[in-house]
Amino acid sequence: MMTSFFDQFASPSFLGIPLIAVAIALPWVMFPTPSSRWVNSRLTTLQAWFINRFTNQLLMPLNVGGHKWALMLTSLMVFLITINMLGLLPYTFTPTTQLSLNMGLAVPLWLATVIIGMRNQPTVALGHLLPEGTPIPLIPVLIIIETISLLIRPLALGVRLTANLTAGHLLIQLIATAVFVLLPMMPTVAILTAAVLFLLTLLEVAVAMIQAYVFVLLL
Repeated sequence: MMTSFFDQFASPSFLGIPLIAVAIALPWVMFPTPSSRWVNSRLTTLQAWFINRFTNQLLMPLNVGGHKWALMLTSLMVFLITINMLGLLPYTFTPTTQLSLNMGLAVPLWLATVIIGMRNQPTVALGHLLPEGTPIPLIPVLIIIETISLLIRPLALGVRLTANLTAGHLLIQLIATAVFVLLPMMPTVAILTAAVLFLLTLLEVAVAMIQAYVFVLLL
């Protein structure tokens, strides 16, 4: 019985073909394309407003040079939000519950930030490895600790996104199973449990959006 709870995280396949590629490509099909007309639809206007607000909020602490990343980071944010939200629907698959996909997104982008920092401002980038005012005997230890923390940052990004979504999906499935089991025996308890399930679903919707924002923000 316990193994069936984790079947939802297995990549589905049809005729031997993994469907994770379809799950990744589907969000881009759903986005409305901007038109050349002066007056857009309400959906396109709402999408443009959301992307504009998010871009301003994300890039506000960065200097002008960092604004070159606006298109890629905003696209990644919208992509992750859409995948996470679609994964909450019944009979769907959430690709971001796979650690391999999250690491595939985290490692190249993290490595790009490190390489660009080393190329453009090597002194500032290396200065983050040693806090100012450190006693001389602690300098080698702190450099090693800061280097290790820098190297495990992409792992933390991928594991955070995977763990939060996996835990939420498991909790929803456990409570939903309890509702179906308790319904014929204790209807009142089952209704209360269903109310908890509804509130948890709303929480998971918020988690799906927040985790996508946190992933891009920490990058």
